[in-house]
Amino acid sequence: MRKSRLTRRRFLTATAAASATVLAAPYIRTAHAAGKLSIGFWDHWVPGANEETKKIVLEWAEKEKVEVQMDFIPSQGNKNLLTIAAERQARSGHDILAFPTWEPANNAEFLEPVDDIMTELIKQNGEVNDTVTYLGHIDGRWVAVPSAQGSQIKGPCSRIDLMKEHAGIDVQAMYPAGEAPKADDWTMDTFLKAAEACHKAGYPFGIGLGTTTDSVDTAGAIFSSFGAVLVDQNENITVKSDEVRQTLDFYKKLMEFLPPDVPAWDDSSNNKWLVSGRGALVMNPPSAWAVAKRDAPQIAEKCWTHGMPAGPKGRYAPFLPYFWGIWSFSQNKSAAKSLLVHLSQPEAVERAVVASAGYDLPAYAKLTSFKIWAEEGPPKGTLYHYPDPHRHQTLSIAAAPTPHKIAVQIYSQGLMTKMVVRYARGEKMEDVLSWAESELEGFMRT
Repeated sequence: MRKSRLTRRRFLTATAAASATVLAAPYIRTAHAAGKLSIGFWDHWVPGANEETKKIVLEWAEKEKVEVQMDFIPSQGNKNLLTIAAERQARSGHDILAFPTWEPANNAEFLEPVDDIMTELIKQNGEVNDTVTYLGHIDGRWVAVPSAQGSQIKGPCSRIDLMKEHAGIDVQAMYPAGEAPKADDWTMDTFLKAAEACHKAGYPFGIGLGTTTDSVDTAGAIFSSFGAVLVDQNENITVKSDEVRQTLDFYKKLMEFLPPDVPAWDDSSNNKWLVSGRGALVMNPPSAWAVAKRDAPQIAEKCWTHGMPAGPKGRYAPFLPYFWGIWSFSQNKSAAKSLLVHLSQPEAVERAVVASAGYDLPAYAKLTSFKIWAEEGPPKGTLYHYPDPHRHQTLSIAAAPTPHKIAVQIYSQGLMTKMVVRYARGEKMEDVLSWAESELEGFMRT
């Protein structure tokens, strides 16, 4: 079995991929009463997470008399995306496959509808957030089931000591463990003042402005908090709006207080910034804290994960969900649906979340209060607000509510961060907006 390495590159959900080098679980020797089933899971970056998934599946398989094969497909090198594309083209492959954020919409016509599953799971586990619906409910039908494995919120992870000393903000009091947030004053204006104060003290916020997912996800949430939409749901280009202008002005001010090389940052840069001890805040799931816990425990014990600042149009947090989909050409759809129901039961979900050290996030409203988040540390409770148990913010995806065929290009091309960098580096506002408008027109023609 391959060793999983604890790095940010390993677990980028939106851009990573699945491997031909797979980890095959042992076959179940049964009477094969319900046939065979092949599953392609995402290869988790947390050591031990894959093993727990195997156990959950094998328990179901023994009970249901199904012979199963499990492959764990890494996202590194876009191998999972290559696997998805190859199986779609061949009309052959796994019965169930893990699909990153945009892939259910990209493959909707080839996926078996799962409305019957989702109707019951929502009754049992609570509503899913609007981002899950936007990405998984296509043309009036559910085409995939949300998976906790790989799903993540990329909110702020702050240094308790540095924020208190230099910005006068007690993040533990603002987001107390075990209690609802007390964050009415945690706004974009407060955020900007804190960024300035920490920069002046020599501990800048580590917020990327590259074109990889961490940077794009942060930009998407900030744009949403100002009500800035580049293309509306009716495919009208709305980039030349007051809300977009307001967002670019905010970002231009913020960039003055960030490290100068943030336009070149990738998805490992914010991890490195936190672990180096030079940053007062980064935007990340608990991966950055986990790396610090391993490599710089004296820093990890001073970190606190919490909610996003609110903008004029609301408080938005970047959310990247993962999904499980059943191919329309699956040879055992009934067993596939049965397994996805089993994997979505509260007990199974909690086991997977615990195995991921609290990284994985269920999409259902009733499954955001597992003990792992309250107990994980140091410091104890540092992850309590990570799953947003009090529904304090809107979980969002960059480019929504733009129709998927355009939104995925806005996202993958990093259009928002490119606009920010152009304006911050001196291009005139109207020139930046005209350039973006031209890019969007191109996206709409493809």
